[in-house]
Amino acid sequence: MRQRTALVIGGGIGGLTAAAALHRGGWTVTVLERAATAEPDSGAGQRAGSGAGIALAPNAQRALDTLGAGDAVRAMAAWRTTGEIRLPGGRRLARTDHAAAARRFGGPVVVAHRAEVWSLLAARLPDGAVRTGARAALVDAGDPGAPHRPARVRITGPADGGEELTADLVVAADGIHSAVRRTLFPGHPAPRYAGFTAWRFVVPAPDGVRDAHETWGRGSLWGTVPLSGGRIYAYATAAVPPGGRAADDERAELLRRFGTWHHPVPALLAAADPAAVLRNDVYTAAAAPPAFHRGRVALLGDAVHPMAPNLGQGGCQAIEDAVVLAHLAAPDADLGAALAAYTRQRLPHTMDVVRRSARIGRLTTWRSRPACALRAVLMAVTARLAPDLMLRPLDGIADRRPPAGTYASGTRGTRTAAQPKEHE
Repeated sequence: MRQRTALVIGGGIGGLTAAAALHRGGWTVTVLERAATAEPDSGAGQRAGSGAGIALAPNAQRALDTLGAGDAVRAMAAWRTTGEIRLPGGRRLARTDHAAAARRFGGPVVVAHRAEVWSLLAARLPDGAVRTGARAALVDAGDPGAPHRPARVRITGPADGGEELTADLVVAADGIHSAVRRTLFPGHPAPRYAGFTAWRFVVPAPDGVRDAHETWGRGSLWGTVPLSGGRIYAYATAAVPPGGRAADDERAELLRRFGTWHHPVPALLAAADPAAVLRNDVYTAAAAPPAFHRGRVALLGDAVHPMAPNLGQGGCQAIEDAVVLAHLAAPDADLGAALAAYTRQRLPHTMDVVRRSARIGRLTTWRSRPACALRAVLMAVTARLAPDLMLRPLDGIADRRPPAGTYASGTRGTRTAAQPKEHE
């Protein structure tokens, strides 16, 4: 049997997971990355892996178990105890129980350095599988029912005028503003601004800073999470108009907005390199697309279901997409039927995650003093009387596991503590 070929457009976390999963399934895979070097993506189109962390909930870890990579991610965990939800002055509203989340979902949430996860996935690809400096444009989506009509992609790079490649399958993992999505579904509404902008950076942990916390202010939020290697991942959001940039630098902007908040926020800002602070407007899917595929092309991750970061599921859902797609598109499977099944399985679930994330994201944009005071009271009362209620937004999400039969041998994915349900 002729070995099937796949082109993956986009070399971020979702694209590399898809490439690694397809390669493990017997496909010949090439990743087309427009950046000039194979540096890890920040998660929003900026090639600056030093500035970003990524949350990998148990559902993503179990998906990575299918590649034999789940335990390596679990070993990256630095936050293993509790965290706090606080107000800008330092008052604690709630304590988040890491162990309770692990019991409920079959494992802890791991917050890892995005660059390290990227490198872990890249190591599961053959040498030369990632082609950099390759801007890819879909020319023809192809027809899975016609063996002699493959998908066609045109590549342009700095040193040539264009090259056309063909493949049995194209996986579009080209991000929020996906050109492939626009080509496949030109009438579909573009992602909409979620109402807030996000900043992220990674710094060495200042003395005494070891705990995780999230602090909710008026129209703004700050988060601090320990990373392995004695580092801290900090993130912040603010309800501001889209497209803004600081007149000086983004660290200075964060100092203006968060510099008077409780310890350790000022210490973390003092340690940050202004050039390493990432700023990105947050976008979310405006509507469910007609499908996650067309012809021989499958869309995954932010290219088809961009979401607010408030459930920490953007990267997790891209990883799930990749593993489910590779499982369905086995070398001996009917590709048309496999892609149709991919849409059926992934579209309703991921759009539900989009909606849940958006609901929590909207809570962070409240600016009214009375509304924020009410929000604080509800958080404190909920944490005291029904602590598990704060975990419920992840029910049916963090407890999912990949399709049966996809696990790599010897991985922990076959024996999760909570035995959560499989993907339907």
